[in-house]
Amino acid sequence: MRLLNWLFNWPFNWESIRGLRMFKSIRSARTLGLVLFLAAAYPLLTAQSDAGPMKGRIADLKGMALSVGVDSAGSYSISQSGMTEAVLRSDVEAVLDSKVLRSSDYPQHKTMKSEFQDQFGSGSQLTVTHTGLPGTPDLVCTFRLYRDRPWGDLQVKVVNTTDHAISVESIRTLHSTDAPVLNLKGPDSADRILSDSFSEDTPQLVIRDLDGGPGGEHLATGSQLIYNRKSGDSLFFGVLTTDKLITLFHLKEQTAATGAQILSYDAEATGTTEVLKNYSLSGSPPADRVTLRLPVNPGDSLPSERMMFAVGNDYHAQLEEYGHVIKVLHKARVTTPTPMGWWSWTAYYFGLNQGAALTNAEWLSDNLKKLGFDYFFIDEGYQYARGEYSTPDAHLFPRGMGYIGDQVRHNGLTFGIWTAPFEVSERAYVYEHHKDWLVHNADGQPIHIGSVQRGSEGLYVLDTTNPGAQEYIRQTYKTLYSWGVRLIKMDFMDAAGIEGYHYRPNTTAMEAQRIGLQIIRDTVGNDVVLDKDGSPMLNPVGIVDLGRISQDTGHAFRSSKSAASGIAARYYMNRNFFVSDPDAFTVSTQVLGERRTPQHPLTFDEAKVSIALSAVSGGEFEIGDDLPTLGATPERVDLVKNPDLIDIARLGIASIPADLMTYASSDQQPSIFLLKEDKRQSILTVFNWTDGELKRSLNLAALGLKNSGDYNITEVFGEKVCCDIAADSIDMTQKPHSVRMFKLIDKATPAAPPAFEAHVAPTATSGESLAFTAQQSSPDAPVLTCHWNFGDGTSLDGFNVQHAYTQPGEYQVQVTVTGLDASVNSTSLKVSISGKMSYAFHPAENTRFE
Repeated sequence: MRLLNWLFNWPFNWESIRGLRMFKSIRSARTLGLVLFLAAAYPLLTAQSDAGPMKGRIADLKGMALSVGVDSAGSYSISQSGMTEAVLRSDVEAVLDSKVLRSSDYPQHKTMKSEFQDQFGSGSQLTVTHTGLPGTPDLVCTFRLYRDRPWGDLQVKVVNTTDHAISVESIRTLHSTDAPVLNLKGPDSADRILSDSFSEDTPQLVIRDLDGGPGGEHLATGSQLIYNRKSGDSLFFGVLTTDKLITLFHLKEQTAATGAQILSYDAEATGTTEVLKNYSLSGSPPADRVTLRLPVNPGDSLPSERMMFAVGNDYHAQLEEYGHVIKVLHKARVTTPTPMGWWSWTAYYFGLNQGAALTNAEWLSDNLKKLGFDYFFIDEGYQYARGEYSTPDAHLFPRGMGYIGDQVRHNGLTFGIWTAPFEVSERAYVYEHHKDWLVHNADGQPIHIGSVQRGSEGLYVLDTTNPGAQEYIRQTYKTLYSWGVRLIKMDFMDAAGIEGYHYRPNTTAMEAQRIGLQIIRDTVGNDVVLDKDGSPMLNPVGIVDLGRISQDTGHAFRSSKSAASGIAARYYMNRNFFVSDPDAFTVSTQVLGERRTPQHPLTFDEAKVSIALSAVSGGEFEIGDDLPTLGATPERVDLVKNPDLIDIARLGIASIPADLMTYASSDQQPSIFLLKEDKRQSILTVFNWTDGELKRSLNLAALGLKNSGDYNITEVFGEKVCCDIAADSIDMTQKPHSVRMFKLIDKATPAAPPAFEAHVAPTATSGESLAFTAQQSSPDAPVLTCHWNFGDGTSLDGFNVQHAYTQPGEYQVQVTVTGLDASVNSTSLKVSISGKMSYAFHPAENTRFE
């Protein structure tokens, strides 16, 4: 490099190269060729990226919106297409037997390009093999960029090219330390970071400015979004798989004279111990904090999890594209109609008993079932011990849970129940009789993961790979099904997601969780709704129907405020990962008088905040109040009966947090949500999370809406004075701890009846079960409910129902659907039924039910 600098600073006139005198000073044409070669090569050999020095490119990959480059030192860079400046430059690493292998340590970096095609389209692939260290495994990094998708993915594989087994602790797909670590076209100090957490509340999701990382670090699990408030650009990483490992992001910051700066950035596929040592393993002995080490035999390999990356100036689009990719890749179960009903936990906590349960079931059936609130859900406390869910607590439920299930169904409701499927307490049958069914440490002792409540009985983890434990799971959930349970919540899978020693060797926590979940799904079948509580967000996708996205709620404004950031930040998961579960809303004046609840009731404004927050999630819509207490305050019952809120729940679409990454510092967190229900109607929801009054001016064009004069604007909660309206904005004053929900109806768009298609086989025989299906046919006219009149004196509600005719004949089936604002549409179908049912005895046709 010094020679190049000397040549290019040598004091002769380069322009004179065209003259004969310059040619006379050069002894031969070969010398001239060398000089010209060096002149051409100099910019490449000395080039520096804004994300750190680049040694000289050895390979490039280009896609629709991104490009990837690899340099001669083995580092890669990610750039936006058409931009010369890299967003970041990174090495890849692996930790083997506590030794770090880094791509830049290898003497050779072999590259190979190829083409690929998958369910998302076609593109180009670049494989980089870092090799040449004797006695050391290779690191193989694969990048893929799509021709018509704005994202790419990468994966790093440890390939054991040695003659002995190795042990892998982690694989780092991202390791960036060269300053500036990230280049989002604005100062680091303007970065705002959305770090998803290990589960919905471990730890609580908080969107932070760069200088707000706890301990100088922004730790994320699964995905991380970095947004620069000056430039408007953002960088997104999100894992596409959790086949064996979780992926942790470590974004470290430092304080400088010019403001906060990013010090380093890593993404590491590893075990769960690093996270859980601060949670369920925090009080456990060192022997219980098992470091994951996966053996790789000679000739074998171990991959990291696949990771998506995207760069651009539309962070909403990045998150929504990620959600869509997960939906397709994992065949997510997202068609369940939004469950609406009642939930016992915040109404009673551990105190619910048989009498109170039946009283609430009767009240729900009498007052709210006809509006769609037909799920009756009992949370923790009914069971004898955690981990023993088929044994009710006879003190609280003397007639057992089968009796409760019978009464719930008698009231026309659907029975739901809570479990923590992989936790086992010291009082549970498994702990007392089969400690060998538990996950253990290297000493053969069950790993301790805390207690049911502080200072109470200890908890341990069921080994889902053990045949005995597997059969115990099957028998447990068969029993719940026999009680009539058709919605099951599965909690504390995050606390139980520990690394340890299993019956099946070298099983990771993520593998063990999916094994257990699949056993549950196979046991209860597809007609039971499974709800993921307390687990990593991605791992249960494809098995569960619902998924918790927020902190626990409760009878306090602070609970709603704490839950709101998770609901906002995970809006894109609704109907992509699963149907979102935002936890229950509470609107009554109930005060439980325990340390977990405040000593004063929710104000009416705070009650509106709670129910509005549940509505904007687009997911499960369940009441968390003692229902007789709620019934004593008619104005609060009216909140639950609000037709616009019920329409939002039935529609099942999450409101978009418009200010997810751009919220004003005075708002403290995202506050503005927009739901476009159809082409004609939108709901704009605005929260005030602060303790003071706020004045707002909402620019409608910035929200993708027309001028205010183009809308009829009313308030969902019926306030008589809506707001001050200018041509391009809504101006208002907002009380502390409050919410405003505006309903905007486009005057130029006429109301349209809900558009749908209905289907049934045109012919059948008497006694044959027929499938009747109805589905929305246009997003511009959504369908919210469906009612079938079968023409034989019977009827059912639902989009997919079964019915059998008992007599031959021609039947006219009337199908009626409702849409927004109680709009109605109907059609009819004809079914021809032939033959008569046989009343004879046919023992040869009898078969045993399995």
